[in-house]
This record gives sequence, structure tokens and C-alpha cells, in this order.
Amino acid sequence: MDEKSIQLTLLDYFKDEPYFTLKEAEEVVKNIKEDKVKIPSIRARLYEAIDRGELKRISRGVYTYHTSNNTCLIINGNGRNLSMIKDNSIDAIITDHPYQLTKSHKGGNRNLANYDTFKYDENDFKEKYRVLKKGGFLVEFIPEENGDNWEYLTTIKQLAKDNGLIYYSKVPWKKGGKPKNTGRKSKDTEEILFFSKGKARTLRLDTKKNKNEALKNGLDIKGLNSYELATLLQTNNLNVYYMSGTKNMLPTEFYYQQKVDNEKIHTAEKPVELYEAIIEQVSCPDEILLDQFSGSFNMAIASMNKQRNVLAFELNEKTLNTGRKNIEESLDVISELEVELEH
Repeated sequence: MDEKSIQLTLLDYFKDEPYFTLKEAEEVVKNIKEDKVKIPSIRARLYEAIDRGELKRISRGVYTYHTSNNTCLIINGNGRNLSMIKDNSIDAIITDHPYQLTKSHKGGNRNLANYDTFKYDENDFKEKYRVLKKGGFLVEFIPEENGDNWEYLTTIKQLAKDNGLIYYSKVPWKKGGKPKNTGRKSKDTEEILFFSKGKARTLRLDTKKNKNEALKNGLDIKGLNSYELATLLQTNNLNVYYMSGTKNMLPTEFYYQQKVDNEKIHTAEKPVELYEAIIEQVSCPDEILLDQFSGSFNMAIASMNKQRNVLAFELNEKTLNTGRKNIEESLDVISELEVELEH
């Protein structure tokens, strides 16, 4: 049975069904059609049909949201398990893991983390490395260093290094608003770590080379900024040169106001505008981003706002449903309910 026949069989058999599982798809091809074909081939053809938009519904607990150009795929599952993601397929990972640090989660008599927590291990960074494309960025939110967490934060950097991820930079996020009173100083800052898979990809315009290219070809570049210069070169079918690194020089700090607690839909919620700023630095339109621990799904919203595709995991079903509502209220999207992915 050839690839086209597998896809046509599935499209025809399930055309009137609200959903189906991968196991059911395998049964149709192998038993009903009495064709001897390997399961990986069935799954490969199935995913190809999904990629082209021919099939939308494959799994309970998996949801797709579409804008006119981009897609958000939400999975109700453990973001530490990336086995369904192909090697070298993700352009950037931007995530905020629910770190397990008891003292850091206390604010006076309050518990600041009302969700399950854990500590990264070596396999986490092996998997991040595996799914990232060469040169792609890993962006990790971590707490500001203190006496309780410094050893774990050092461990995170070492695990990243040991598994091929190169430390690129660290930028604080200044939250604004009323600081939390924790530890030995007021807590109004989180850190954002930037790593790259090998040498960072080329996102930053090389203004010096681009000026030389324009002048060499007799173009008037007076008063043009680097982006206008790049557009001029493209218009004249000339080379545009880039340097390794983020799209622009990273700021000394990101300053974005966080919501007050009673307006948050998740305890560890980050502003959409902060995610948008990071997304612009580490990716290009239509690329694929990954958030392993989505919470509020503000990273997914920011990705769609910036015309990126995004894969977002959330283990807690209640949190996922709240996050889905956040997406639906924030974006002009079409929602598709699916059935549970089988590995």
C-alpha cells in the first residue's frame, strides 16, 4: 500500500467521524483494508495529512488554534516528555519550568506556588538539545539567585553546558508593581537565561557588510537605518548579511509590568508583551516555538501575535482549560478539539 493510498483510506473512512485515535487508524489500514504495512508508515502518513490541514482531529486532550497564517498546538501532557517531537525541528524553546524551591515559593505566610514542582535533570537538557535546530535558542525563566536556590541555578547552567547548549546571556526581567517580601531582599525580579544549540544562529543584521554591499553597487544609503538598508538591498536583488546572535543586542533588562495577583490566571504568569519581546529576539515569522510548561498560555498568545507557530504543553487539565479560554478571548482563532496522542 503506497503513501497516498494510506492517506486516502484514512480520509475516506473517518470523514464523518468527530475524532479518532491513532490505534483506530492503524486498525483501519491493517485489518479493514487487509494491507500489510508497518505502523510507523501509517503514523507518518497520518501526520503528513495533519500537517497539510487535511485531518484536524487525532487526539483527546490535544487542541489546535489557527489564525489566518499560523497554528498553536496545545497538548494536555508532560512537557518533559518530548518524544513525539522530531529531532532538530524546533526553532526556539521559551519556557518557565515550575522549579522546586521551597523557600523561594514563600512570601510571608503565603505559598506563592499552587502547582506541582520539580527539578530539572540531565535528560531534560538532552531532550531540549535534541529537538532544537542547530543554532536555535533556549530561553529559560529562573528565579533571581538567593541563598536557597543558587546551587540549583548553577546546576541548570552546568546541565545545559554538559548537553551541548552554549550559555549566551542572562537578562533580568524587572516586574514593576509592589515587590514580594521574600528572603533577604524584596523580590521584584526574575532572571532570563539564553542558551544556543552550538553557535547561535544568524539573526542580527551585519550593518557594516550591508553598507559596503550597498556602496559597492552605487546605492544611496544616507539616513537609512539597518532594516531600511536591508530592504534596499533586497529590493535590488543584492546580498543581505547577518551576524550570529539574537536579532538585536539584548537589553540590560526587560521592564514589563506584571498583573496584580487578583488579575492573574496563573500564579507564575508572565506578561504577553515580555514574551513578544523575547520572541522577536530569537526567532523569525512562521517558525516553530515550544513552551514546555505553559500555565497561562501567554507565550502561545505572544507567539501567534508575532506570526509564529507554537507547540504548548500543560500537564494540569484545569490549568489547560483556563489557558485555552485565555487564548480564545485574546486571539481571533478557530478552535479544533482533538483526541489523545498515543506514543
